[in-house]
Amino acid sequence: MLARNVLPVARMTAPRPVFPGCFLFVTRNCTQRQFLLRPDRATNNAFMYCLAEAAKRFDIDVVLSQMMSNHHHTMLYDPKGNQVQFREHFHKMLAKSQNALRGRWENLWSSEEPCVVDIIDSADLLDKLVYIATNPVKDGLVARVEHWPGPKLVKALLNRQSIKVCRPTHFFRKHGNMPPTIEVVMKLPDHFEGKEEFLAALKRRIKAVEDECRKTGRTVLGPGGVMAQSWRHCATSDRPRRRLRPRLAARNTELRIAIIERNKAWQAAYRVARKGLLEGKDVEFPFGTYWLARFAGVRVEPPRLS
Repeated sequence: MLARNVLPVARMTAPRPVFPGCFLFVTRNCTQRQFLLRPDRATNNAFMYCLAEAAKRFDIDVVLSQMMSNHHHTMLYDPKGNQVQFREHFHKMLAKSQNALRGRWENLWSSEEPCVVDIIDSADLLDKLVYIATNPVKDGLVARVEHWPGPKLVKALLNRQSIKVCRPTHFFRKHGNMPPTIEVVMKLPDHFEGKEEFLAALKRRIKAVEDECRKTGRTVLGPGGVMAQSWRHCATSDRPRRRLRPRLAARNTELRIAIIERNKAWQAAYRVARKGLLEGKDVEFPFGTYWLARFAGVRVEPPRLS
């Protein structure tokens, strides 16, 4: 019989399933919006190394990632339902590495939990990839995506190129278990249909955003200005707070409603199973249950064949 104190009791209003075979748009911010990821050679290398190592360890396809000075946006495909462990490992190792590089001891990441959005179809995927790629352009930091001094991961995706990076020297042990070198690969999953056309559309959309921003005539900070910023500084622009945090992106209304209804049904089944568990019954949780399966060993239904 499981002890009651192993069950999470806080914020049980919205349990969330972890399903395999999903595209996920992940955003995580640095504490106090500080420029702790301001791009430089060591930071770029550490970000790519930690990202690639975590992806390989947990069998994740990283479609695209953009490291900004005080946050990152990453699109991933999770074929086996390992995205929680991937995010946990990636964020932990990068935080330890950056703190060692900066001579810090406090938390690197914001106490606000990462934003994780389910991406439903290819149109939504394309929209989010454009958003990720053009983030430094729309923020007025550079005129073109390729000018951003962070990791060149947009170029890697569009050109189907891998990037070889070395294990950082400022945190990782010279003869430790982490690989001395690793390949960074940005890619669509193998089963994705129409890759060539999709990437061509992504390239066109990126250029359209760049052209539109250039037409405004605004000045940009430029790569030199970005690099001249101190990592101790933080963003001063207004940032909306206490807003709803999205959990899925779907422009198709019918599809969006169907996914919302599916998630509501899952949450209802989860709550019934949890109530039964607390009452000492032998229960089975719905497929997609993550926390209690990993940390409390509850039984989980097998996936339903469609």
